[in-house]
Amino acid sequence: MRKQTTGTIMKHLLRGAFLLVPLFLVTHVIPRALGHRDISKKRLVDAEAPWVWQNPLPQGNDLRGASFVDANTGTAAGYYGTIVRTTDGGSSWTIQTSGTTQNLWAVSFTDTNNGTAVGEGGTILRTTDGGGFWVSQASGTIVQFRGVSFTDENNGTTVGEGGTILRTTNGGNTWVPQSSGTANTLFGVSFTDANNGTAVGGTIGQSEILRTTDGGQHWVSQPNPGTQFLFDVSFTDANNRTAVGDQGTILRTTDGGNTWVPQLSGTTKTLYGVSFADANTGTICGFELGGTGIILRTTDGGNNWVEQTSYSLPQGASAFYAVSFTDANTGTVVGDAGIILQTTNGGGQWNSQPSVTFNYLYGVSFTDANTGTAVGYENPDGMILRTTDGGSTWIRQSSGLINTFSGINFYGVHFNSANTGTIVGEEGIIIRTTDGGNNWVQQTSGTTDYLYGVHFTDENNGTVVGFLNGTILRTTDGGNHWVQQTSGTTDGLFGVYFTDANNGTVVGNSGLILRTTDGGQNWIPQSSGTTNQLRAVSFTDTNTGTVVGGDFGVSTILRTSDGGQTWVSQQNPGSDVLLGVSFTDGSDGTAVGQAGTILRTTDGGQNWVRQESGTNRDLYSLSFTDANAGTAVGGYGAILRTIESEPTPSPTPTPTATPTATPGGITLSASGYRVRGMHTVDLSWTGATSANVDIFRDGSLVATVSNSGTYTDSIGVRGGNVRYTYKVCEAGTQTCSNEVTVRFGGPPL
Repeated sequence: MRKQTTGTIMKHLLRGAFLLVPLFLVTHVIPRALGHRDISKKRLVDAEAPWVWQNPLPQGNDLRGASFVDANTGTAAGYYGTIVRTTDGGSSWTIQTSGTTQNLWAVSFTDTNNGTAVGEGGTILRTTDGGGFWVSQASGTIVQFRGVSFTDENNGTTVGEGGTILRTTNGGNTWVPQSSGTANTLFGVSFTDANNGTAVGGTIGQSEILRTTDGGQHWVSQPNPGTQFLFDVSFTDANNRTAVGDQGTILRTTDGGNTWVPQLSGTTKTLYGVSFADANTGTICGFELGGTGIILRTTDGGNNWVEQTSYSLPQGASAFYAVSFTDANTGTVVGDAGIILQTTNGGGQWNSQPSVTFNYLYGVSFTDANTGTAVGYENPDGMILRTTDGGSTWIRQSSGLINTFSGINFYGVHFNSANTGTIVGEEGIIIRTTDGGNNWVQQTSGTTDYLYGVHFTDENNGTVVGFLNGTILRTTDGGNHWVQQTSGTTDGLFGVYFTDANNGTVVGNSGLILRTTDGGQNWIPQSSGTTNQLRAVSFTDTNTGTVVGGDFGVSTILRTSDGGQTWVSQQNPGSDVLLGVSFTDGSDGTAVGQAGTILRTTDGGQNWVRQESGTNRDLYSLSFTDANAGTAVGGYGAILRTIESEPTPSPTPTPTATPTATPGGITLSASGYRVRGMHTVDLSWTGATSANVDIFRDGSLVATVSNSGTYTDSIGVRGGNVRYTYKVCEAGTQTCSNEVTVRFGGPPL
């Protein structure tokens, strides 16, 4: 429905500038920590684990679309295939299984049961039971859909990149392309009935408004005075319509679009969503470049727009992307990091969900299944969160430090008992508590380095590492005195782990591993066999340890069983940099990293299995207290918890038909997996020579994709003895592969 424009991206960059500049200095991979990576990529998830959101609530992926059918029943959709649903006016929300990890940009419901969500990669999802089951529909394209509008359960229109318009008159069983007459991206669409609709979009210097009165058989471009991208449009009857866009643009028509008149918004912020309850009463939402969100309200058809500010949100996210009102008083706004604001009095008061922060969290440390501390960025005093109930509630603690200019980044935390812990951060910050965080005392580090890693073996003996000049600091008296040790390197250091007061390992840039057996009096380089950045380390005894890191497109995992004399690279299904690792014994370990990556092993790393995190947020740190209870933290305040992390058995390919050569020379193979109760099939083929290929399931075209040799199909059904038959053809031709059947349940084929 709405595109992430350059303005949107710059907004995120500016908002995170103070927070992440130090991390940007550390390594070339950290810019992706800003959240600006390709998150439309499909991934095959190899195992399911019950990782649940503890913050933000009800979840932390961006929400880009919202649709309410009455005061109680509504659905929001967003990044990473996120769909959330409420049936009690927002008092509680349920995360639904969409069957995709594609970003969803828009959603439209016509009643409590029938709804459609659209997004990237040509994704169209349909439900007829209020989201209990979402079924993927064949769009016949891979463009990114930005808007969707249904007027009843059968008639709907979706719009997107390159002027794409698709129309259905049978609830999405078939989608038919329509001629828009433009190559400009269309971001929003709204219909009042099956025939009358408006689509909006644009390009640099030009607003695009299209109008149809015959269900899209003909789309006519309407002259308008706009010079900015238009992102959304709303109208309550055939005549009265309002469109919104960049630079505070509001355009209004009262004659069906024959004339469009600019209205004064009083802002230059990007206006992203609009919803009118009647011809006069409407609400607009949006955001400011590098600043805060905005909500505007009119009760006179837009002659006057008044900003509403009666809401309170934690730091870290404030962009609003979509708004849905069911009457003049009852409405919902959604946005960054899963923000949900709701009002029952026309915006006189907006109420939010109970999240504690949207800022980045970089470190977490638990001493038992219930007691833990997470740290990160906050202005002015840094973020410290404490739980004593396993994360059901997180309470903010004061660091006692103040930086009103740019706030404070805490990068690492370690507790060696429930009460005694140490936090490290930017500009050489070290703070210490002996009463569970009720009071934090700053210690003298003797450095202004960015300190990233900290580890204590008892209340007295601890080591801290940092970015500048290979910094290693050591204390033997609980931090009353910190002594700089000679590391022998100027490389940045990120991770540190000691198994006792003498034996420890440090990791850092360029594949660096340092080892000490005398409490750091001497640090000896070890051969890692890689030049990739190494970010974290975990040992379970003096000899047995694991190091993780990576580089662009590569997850690095190294393992030693002889105290680091030899490090062996372990194969793993990751493709992103790993940023944290935690082992509770020689066998059970978990690693986390960029793009929501969670990898799990129960055999010391001989096999690593991907677990579904439910997000693409970068995850920076994790802490397990036993093989089952663990917490991971990351971008935009993400806190994920599992208390049952034993992975399902490594997935076994479902029996398939033996591939045979075909006249087309394309050979197809497939394997099936059960992911979150959904059916997921991994296809791979060789021999196709065209730029694109058509994917057929049970004789129907489900996707046209680039000829990459792989494709993952997720089917929105659960359980049962089900089989699917696939073939791959060169796009638009009869040059096809063999057919392969994948069965879920029942006896082998």
